[in-house]
Amino acid sequence: MHIIILLGSVIGGVLLSAQSSINGAFSRKSGTYEAAFLTFFSGALLLAILILFFGEGNILKVFEAPKWQLAAVWFGVGYLFLTVVAVPRIGVIATNIATVIGQLSAGMVIDHFGFFGGLSVPFTWERLLAILLMLIALRFIYIGNKKQRAETERS
Repeated sequence: MHIIILLGSVIGGVLLSAQSSINGAFSRKSGTYEAAFLTFFSGALLLAILILFFGEGNILKVFEAPKWQLAAVWFGVGYLFLTVVAVPRIGVIATNIATVIGQLSAGMVIDHFGFFGGLSVPFTWERLLAILLMLIALRFIYIGNKKQRAETERS
């Protein structure tokens, strides 16, 4: 079962990269807010249909959830908006690596302290090394992107 979840996560990562690239291109044509709006609006429509036919609970229970849990909505909006802004300026791979570094860094803090009722996983030097190596990779990719952009502009 774990392998299926891991494969699903990899597919999710592929879909996020494709979405980032497409939304970045779309935002150049329609605008940043418009691209983000279309993504959320179409997602809301799809989810409304899924809830209508396959929903398992009571949608009104949302109002009974602790307010801090509802903050996740704004995190998703922020992520998508910042991605739409970043991709046309720094590229898909730089945006995605920066996003992953942020996700892993926050995840390590959350794991270390067991926030939100999650499993407590101690912070180790190996985890720190992983983040540092990813930061180095991001730097190389960003420098490469800048060089490529400068060469393209000269042509």
